[in-house]
Amino acid sequence: MTARFSFAIHATDGRARTGTITMKRGEIRTPAFMPVGTAATVKAMKPGDVRASGADIILGNTYHLMLRPGAERVNRLGGLHGFMGWDRPILTDSGGYQVMSLAELTKRSEDGVAFKSHLDGTRHLLSPERSIEIQRLLGSNIVMAFDELVPTTSTREVQASAMERSMRWAKRSRDAFNAGGQHAEDNAIFGIQQGALDEGFRKSSADALIDIGFDGYAIGGLAVGEGQEAMFGCLDFAPGQLPVEKPRYLMGVGKPTDIVGAVERGVDMFDCVLPTRSGRTGQAFTRQGPINIRNARFAEDQGPLDPACGCPVCATWSRAYLHHLVRAGEILGAMLMTEHNIWFYQQMMADLRAAIAEGRLTAFADDFRSRYAAGQ
Repeated sequence: MTARFSFAIHATDGRARTGTITMKRGEIRTPAFMPVGTAATVKAMKPGDVRASGADIILGNTYHLMLRPGAERVNRLGGLHGFMGWDRPILTDSGGYQVMSLAELTKRSEDGVAFKSHLDGTRHLLSPERSIEIQRLLGSNIVMAFDELVPTTSTREVQASAMERSMRWAKRSRDAFNAGGQHAEDNAIFGIQQGALDEGFRKSSADALIDIGFDGYAIGGLAVGEGQEAMFGCLDFAPGQLPVEKPRYLMGVGKPTDIVGAVERGVDMFDCVLPTRSGRTGQAFTRQGPINIRNARFAEDQGPLDPACGCPVCATWSRAYLHHLVRAGEILGAMLMTEHNIWFYQQMMADLRAAIAEGRLTAFADDFRSRYAAGQ
């Protein structure tokens, strides 16, 4: 019988690792990139096409799904897997980030965050217990603890207070997860390390999470405007503060060079809306850097988006056709650009896994960055 959750590291290269997370719904090859399915869909993609790109797991959003169509309704309709037609693992975030970035009139307290929906103004309280309940109703396979995020530009006092409250909420999240009997099912729970860019705060957070005990650990509070240099500075110490035998998940990252640098620093899992959002606005990721397909220079370009790409889009359609679709506002343009971008990200992860396994990550990463920067 397949274990509820396990993580095996197969090879290392420096601080980078490649391995496999095993769950009842399938294996997740790491380093892994999780396409974001905010509202029970990876925008402009069918689930089968997401899987064909190489994705082993996708992400769903607690805040958006609790507001529409509602967690209880999704549960009655078979959970996220049955509702959206994705039969592999799903990770759900806790909703905390969206509450603090999208909701109106938020009020934080030890109980949780009271807020007004950005959709219809209805009032809600999202607490650690309610967040875990929503994720359970959605049928999430990897549940995230509820946390409090503050900008990295906040004062040290604010950062310390938010980190300490997040650790109290982590304990309540873990207790709610245990009380729900999810250990017997295909579920795991990850804690979220906070502490902005401060090494001491991060260490205190990691120690508190380890004391509580989680199946995996996320690095939260980054990719919120601090810049790549500052983020990498934090990643030079943050992953090493977390248990080596557990997966490490960097939330909300990111650009291709962000991911490559984070993998070099020991991160195993990523998610970001960038490949889908960029696809819908006409930006394609290529090995020679990103391109804006709306640019007039592509109007008669009969080559593929990326000559080195093996995705169905690059095998079938030209830059000229994609330029036409995007400029004309055709839905197919957003679909094809998104599909290519998801394939690009998944191939990048496969290349990173192979480079780590073969002990050539430094050479691969340096070459990737050089080629990517040359086209920008």
